[in-house]
This record gives sequence, structure tokens and C-alpha cells, in this order.
Amino acid sequence: MIRFITGGARCGKSSRAEQLAAASGLEVVYIATAEARDAEMESRLASHRARRPAHWRTIEEPLALAQVVRDQQGPERCLLVDCLTLWITNQLLAGADIRAERESLVAELARAQGEIILVSNETGMGVVPMGELSRRFVDESGWLHQAVAAQADQVVLMVAGLPLVVKGDRV
Repeated sequence: MIRFITGGARCGKSSRAEQLAAASGLEVVYIATAEARDAEMESRLASHRARRPAHWRTIEEPLALAQVVRDQQGPERCLLVDCLTLWITNQLLAGADIRAERESLVAELARAQGEIILVSNETGMGVVPMGELSRRFVDESGWLHQAVAAQADQVVLMVAGLPLVVKGDRV
């Protein structure tokens, strides 16, 4: 089963994903895409690390997400990917072929076994940004979200800590 959890900043996406992963009864592999580029981000990452159970395995991978999904998926595993928008940011900054990366990730999701929970920030519900890079980020995030949501069995929009199921069964 693929679950896609999206929403605004500080709406409970990661906490919800972690609750679902813990409740899965499967071996959890946490795939972190963030990079600590400043002290504030390092603090955020430390908070996330401290929240995770010690028996969960963590893989920190800012770019090669499709490869990690391919290598780590399995019928007895739950992969928790946090988060897709940070992954898109990393791809943009690296000058990657984002379309190819997106297609590769979606293809791996289609083949994957076990449970996969993907977390992302909903960035397309606000004003269109003024800068070219910011607009490209919003566009790329939106296209990625559409592709992942089409592949997902369940899509959840988090609003003020509450899950709103927009596709699939309510859990």
C-alpha cells in the first residue's frame, strides 16, 4: 500500500506518517531527504531524529530516492519517506533532470512491495511566487504530487493536525 500525506507547514504530516508506520507492524525504514544547510535546519532534523523509535533504521539520502526505494522495499517493510518537497529542492539545486527523477521514483513505487508512506508539503495552494526558481519549485512539486497521488492507494491532506482523506479508505 502506498500512502501519500501532504499539507501545509506544521500541520502534523510527519507525526501522522510516523504513527502509521509504527502501527503497520512492519520493519520501518525511515528515508530522510533533508540536508542540514544551516543551524535552524539542523535543529529541525535533530527533533525528527529524537522522535523516531531507536529500532527504526534511518537512511539519509537527499538525491537518489528512487534507488533507495528500489533497494529497501519489501513485503515485510514499511518505508517512510520524509519529505518529497525537500527532495525536489535538492534535485533543483543539483541541476538534475527532475522529470527523469520523478518518472524513476514513480516507476519504483509502482513495483514496490510492502507499505510506503510519502510525506510532502503542499506548496501550490498559495500565491504564485515571483522568482523563477521558486515558480519552478512549485511547478515541479505539483507535478510530482500529481504523479505520486495517481500511484497512491491513499492520499491524506493534513489540516491543523487532522487527516482529511481525499483518496482511498479512511484510516
